[in-house]
Amino acid sequence: MWRALASNALTILVVGLFLVGGLILWGQSQYTSEGPLETAICLQVKSGSNMTRVSQQLEDDGAINNALIFRLAADYTEKAQQLKAGSFLVREGASMEQIIDEITSSGASTCGSEIEYRIGVTRVQTRVRELDPATLDFVEIANFVVGSEEAPAAYAEKRQDSDTRYRVSLAEGVTSWQVVEALKGIEALTGEVAEIPAEGVLAPDSYEVQPGDDRTAILQDMQNRQQLRINAVWESREDGLPISSPEEMLILASIIEKETGVPHERGQVASVFVNRLERGMKLQTDPTVIYGVTEGKGVLGRGLRRSELRRATPWNTYVIDGLPPTPIANPGLASLEAAVAPEETSYVFFVADGTGGHAFAETLDEHNRNVAKWREIEAERNSSSN
Repeated sequence: MWRALASNALTILVVGLFLVGGLILWGQSQYTSEGPLETAICLQVKSGSNMTRVSQQLEDDGAINNALIFRLAADYTEKAQQLKAGSFLVREGASMEQIIDEITSSGASTCGSEIEYRIGVTRVQTRVRELDPATLDFVEIANFVVGSEEAPAAYAEKRQDSDTRYRVSLAEGVTSWQVVEALKGIEALTGEVAEIPAEGVLAPDSYEVQPGDDRTAILQDMQNRQQLRINAVWESREDGLPISSPEEMLILASIIEKETGVPHERGQVASVFVNRLERGMKLQTDPTVIYGVTEGKGVLGRGLRRSELRRATPWNTYVIDGLPPTPIANPGLASLEAAVAPEETSYVFFVADGTGGHAFAETLDEHNRNVAKWREIEAERNSSSN
């Protein structure tokens, strides 16, 4: 009898182990296989929430089939305590594994509403937009210029929404003074800026920020990012360039940045200034003269006067030899790269060509012809506008 009981117990144990093993395999399959969601959704995880609430929310939204398996998987992978608050895009067919990774990794929101403060050379623009999960496209719901237009109601509404993301974007060619002034005008930020960062040391880029973030800390982040770029680009420089330090590279890159907004021209513009430096010619570039007039504090808003072209300032490259003493703006990565890897040309002149780009020349005679063409274009535009 005892032998029969032992045999039955062993059978029950084996069957139980098979059942448990099968249950584990089924659970693993549920965790890693494609989910039931047919259309992407934006999952909002509020501050103070937990995996129990989130798993039930996902089940209610049809993103997962089993909230219990989701919670057990989060516990088993030790990610339950890593849940982040924010708005997260859950794509159609996302597995439980993918969803857990999305809501526990960086904490950076990937959907919902976003307010972007774009700091440009001439203005600070605020955009309010929202991701449509169905199309994965951002839909703009408001756009206004800070300081010159009244903020629309949509902006105030999204400011009240705790799930709204905030972003500060710097355009290439802005000055450090412009950046600081713009940050002062963003009411979502806090803190006083004791000192304007040196010209050129802020990286034009996009920065995710939070309401209440300190302005000085944001500026430090911008400086850190630019320094990493400077270090990397300087290490990749070509041999034989007429610049001897990362500082000189930064100055040259800032001039390239201000001279052209056409991406494919940067290498040519860089070659003009490199050729001039190598030949001992003055750089003779208007943006440096403008910086000598404004010192980066705002936009000149008019053409240069002849007296300003002749006036001696540390940045007037019609008067001084070589590079000015400081950058004249914050250059982007592409301009930094152009400064250390210019195109190989014999160009020493360039002038606007009327298309937004420039006409380049190797000789003064050729340059004078290009200048004459540009003046004709200017005259035609002035007559048609009158």
